[in-house]
Amino acid sequence: MPRDILLAPDPAQLADAVERARDALLRRQKPDGHWVFELEADATIPAEYVLLEHFLDRVDAGLQAKIGVYLRSIQGAHGGWPLFHDGAFDLSASVKAYFALKMIGDDPEAPHMARARQAILAAGGAERSNVFTRAQLALYGEVPWRAVPCMPVELVLLPRWFPFHLNKVSYWSRTVMVPLVVLMALRPRARNRRGVHIRELFTTPPPLVRDWIRGPYRSGWGRFFKYLDAVVRAAEPNFPRAVRRRAIDWAVRFVTDRLNGEDGLGGIYPAMANTVMMFDTLGYAPDHPHAAIAWAAIRKLLVVEEDRAYCQPCLSPVWDTSLAGHAVAEADGGAAASVAAASVWLQGKQVLDVVGDWATSRPHAVPGGWAFQYENAFYPDVDDTAAVGLLLHRHLMEKGDDPALAEAVRRARDWVVGMQGRDGGWGAFDADNNYDYLNHIPFADHGALLDPSTADVTARCVSFLAQAGMAAEDPVIARAVGWLRSEQMADGSWFGRWGTNYIYGTWSVLCALNAAGLAHDDPAMRRAVGFLVDTQREDGGWGEDNESYAHAPPGRYHRSNPSQTAWALLALMAAGEADHPAVGRGIAWLAAQQKADGEWDEAPYTAVGFPRVFYLRYHGYKLFFPLMALARYRTLRNSNERRVAWGF
Repeated sequence: MPRDILLAPDPAQLADAVERARDALLRRQKPDGHWVFELEADATIPAEYVLLEHFLDRVDAGLQAKIGVYLRSIQGAHGGWPLFHDGAFDLSASVKAYFALKMIGDDPEAPHMARARQAILAAGGAERSNVFTRAQLALYGEVPWRAVPCMPVELVLLPRWFPFHLNKVSYWSRTVMVPLVVLMALRPRARNRRGVHIRELFTTPPPLVRDWIRGPYRSGWGRFFKYLDAVVRAAEPNFPRAVRRRAIDWAVRFVTDRLNGEDGLGGIYPAMANTVMMFDTLGYAPDHPHAAIAWAAIRKLLVVEEDRAYCQPCLSPVWDTSLAGHAVAEADGGAAASVAAASVWLQGKQVLDVVGDWATSRPHAVPGGWAFQYENAFYPDVDDTAAVGLLLHRHLMEKGDDPALAEAVRRARDWVVGMQGRDGGWGAFDADNNYDYLNHIPFADHGALLDPSTADVTARCVSFLAQAGMAAEDPVIARAVGWLRSEQMADGSWFGRWGTNYIYGTWSVLCALNAAGLAHDDPAMRRAVGFLVDTQREDGGWGEDNESYAHAPPGRYHRSNPSQTAWALLALMAAGEADHPAVGRGIAWLAAQQKADGEWDEAPYTAVGFPRVFYLRYHGYKLFFPLMALARYRTLRNSNERRVAWGF
C-alpha cells in the first residue's frame, strides 16, 4: 500500500484502543501502586542456576525439571542456544545450557543434546568459550584454572592511582568481580555428587590446551595485557599469605556491606551467585545470616510456572513502574489515581541516606536517585532517576502543590546534575567511567567492563532537567546537547546502549531535544526524522535486529515489533511530525496488532544488557510503549498544539 495514505484509526477506534491498552496495564498494577514484569535473558542465567544448585548440593529436582523444559524450548534450529529470540548460535550460552541439561539428567545421546554437541564442537569446542564460562567450568574441574585470566584477589587492595582499580570499572563489573576473585584465589570444587562432566564438548583435552588466553586483540593494549597476565600468573604463588588473607577479608567486608537483603549484591544474578559460592567456600553454614539471605535473594529471581521455570538476571520494578506510570499518565492524565499510587510507591524507593560507590568520583553530590530494583541503595542509576523524576514532576504539575513531591524531584534533579560527566554526557551508574584501556584486559573479553556516557542515558537526563525547568542555555543542558549532537550518526540516528538499538537511541534523543526547546527544523532533528521514515517497514511498523550491535543495518529487522514501533512513533511526534503519513501508518499498525484483551505480543528481545554479549526481554515493553504512543497521538490529534509537552 502506498506510504502516503493515512491509515490511522478514526477517533472512536483510537479511543477504544487506548482504553483497552490502559485497562490491560492497570490490571497488572499491584495493590501498593507499583508494577513489575518478568525480565528474561538467554539460557545463560537459568543454566548457571542449575549448576549453582549442584555446586552447593542443594538440588531441587522438581524445579530443575521445569528449568529443563524452558532450556529445551529456547534451543535454536542451529542446534545451540542464541543470546536472544531467533538469534545466531552462541558458543558460551550453548556450553552452559548443555552442561545444565546434562546435569538435570538429559541423555547426551538424545537428539537435542547431540545437535547441541555437534554445534559446539563445530564452533571450536568449549575451550573457546568466554571468560565467565571458563571460570564456571573451572569450578567444576572441567578446565584448569590457567584457562581463566589471572585476577589475583590482592587487586582489591590496589590504590586508586593504580592503572587498575575497582572504582575504575562499572558497578556491575565491580560487584561480580569482588566475590569472584575470592573464588579464584581459593579455587573450590563443586560438589557435583552426580559426577557429571562435559569432556565431550572439547576438541582438545583441556590439559593439553596451551592458548586459553588469546585474541583476537582489538588493540596493542590486548597484547600488552596478555604479556602482563603471564608475568602476574608466574608471580602470584609468591604473594605473601598475610596480604592474601587481608585481601580476602577486604572482599568479604565489601560484599557484606552491600549484601542488600533479599535483593542481593548489586541486585544482579552473577554477583549474587558468586556471593553464595564465596560464603560456601569460606565455610559459612547455609543458615548463617549472610549465607541464608544471599541464597534467598537468588531464589527471589525465579519465575516458576506450572510446567516450566527460569531464573531472571535481576528484577525491574522501579523501571517498570516509572514506564507504566508514564503510559497511564499519557492516557488518563498525570493526576490519575493509578499514577498517584505509583508516585507514592516510587517516592518511598528514593535513595536519600546512602552514599553509594558513585561518590568515589562525585564526592560532593548529594544522594537523591533511584535504583532499578526494589532495593539497591549503593547503586542507584541516573536513567531510572531521570525516568522517575519525569513522572513525579508531571504528577506534581498536574496534581498541584505537594511539598514532599517537589522535594523528591529537587533531590533527584540535584543528584543527576552532580553525576554529569566531564564530556557533557551521563553514564548509567558512575561518572567518567571511561578508562578504555581496561576493556582490553583478558578478563574483559566481553568488552563491557566500563560505564561511559551514552546517548540514551544522556538524553533521559536532558529530558528530565528541561521538563523540571532548567533552561536550554544552562551550561548543564548546553554541554549535554552539544555532546548529543557530536554523537549523531551519519544516517541521522543515535546509538542505543540500553535498548535495541538505533531506534531506541533516536527516540531517546529526539525526546530530549524537544524538551530542551530545539526547533523542529533543526538539522539534527531533520536528519533523525529522515532515518526513521526511511526505516519504516512496508506494513507500517518498525523493527530492529539485535545484530545491529554487530554488522546488521541500523533500524531494520524481518518483522515489526510493538515496542520499537512505539519508540519510532514517539520520536517522530517529539520532532513535530504528528501529522506525517508515517505516523498515521505506524498508529494503524499498532491498532491492528492489538489483541482483544488490549495487549500486544512480542517475542523478540528489544533491550540489551551488554551489546553483543547479553540481551534482555522486558515483558512490560509491549504494553507500556504502544499505549504511550497511541495515547500521545490521540492527545496531539485532539489539540491545535503539535509540540509534545513532556520530556518522555
